[in-house]
Amino acid sequence: MSAPPTTATGRARLSARTLRTDRWWLPPLATFLGLSAFVIYGLIRTFMNQWYWVPEYHYLAPFFSPCLSDTCIPGASHFLGTPFPLPSWIPPPVIVLPFVLGFRLTCYYYRKAYYRSFWVSPPACAVSEPHSRYTGETRFPLIMQNVHRYFFYAALLVALVLTYDTVIAFQGRDGGFGIGLGTILMVINVVLLWAYTLGCHSCRHLVGGRINHFSKHPVRYWMWTQVTKLNSRHMLLAWASLISVAVVDLYVMLIAGGFFADPRLIN
Repeated sequence: MSAPPTTATGRARLSARTLRTDRWWLPPLATFLGLSAFVIYGLIRTFMNQWYWVPEYHYLAPFFSPCLSDTCIPGASHFLGTPFPLPSWIPPPVIVLPFVLGFRLTCYYYRKAYYRSFWVSPPACAVSEPHSRYTGETRFPLIMQNVHRYFFYAALLVALVLTYDTVIAFQGRDGGFGIGLGTILMVINVVLLWAYTLGCHSCRHLVGGRINHFSKHPVRYWMWTQVTKLNSRHMLLAWASLISVAVVDLYVMLIAGGFFADPRLIN
């Protein structure tokens, strides 16, 4: 005899805030501090609007790439030019950062991260939350999470531009080939960014979705298996790429500001 079907009538009722005895609050607290630190740094860095281009080695800070405003430092715009005229008080990153942040904000992992750490919805498993109602992602503004797949395409374009930035960073003092510490950091950053971007659920669906028989599509099946491997490490790659972007941006800022010289390995 099969068990009768169950229906949910609302949120789970907990008689106590939690019965857990472990330090369940540490992960959401660490996430809150980590994401807050990145947001604060990003805001400060964006509105500094300086020290983002090192012409000697072609280092461009990732927060300012691509630099599309006519207020960009000469040389920082690369092959894309400056198609967007902006007042001098508006920093160039405001053109591109909304698309990059949109990709991160609508990412499946980051949703879980900031829902738990900022909105405590819920803060952890088996822990009650202060919200009395739950509408999921069916109403504004959370219904906008459904555009994640479109932000994914924008993130691909930005990753391509950052790859170009990394290639031209192999620049020596005399204009020839060269490698510095900044070059290595930029390579690490772009590898992590590609791994995070390609490990996205939208990419996984793009390469392997709507297929009934993988055996009839061996190339797409191979692509799907590779993306799935990245997807299984999506949380790790999300944090690693977020940290690497901040590290490279800070490093370029310090070099461009003259705080110290870029250690050169070749030329």
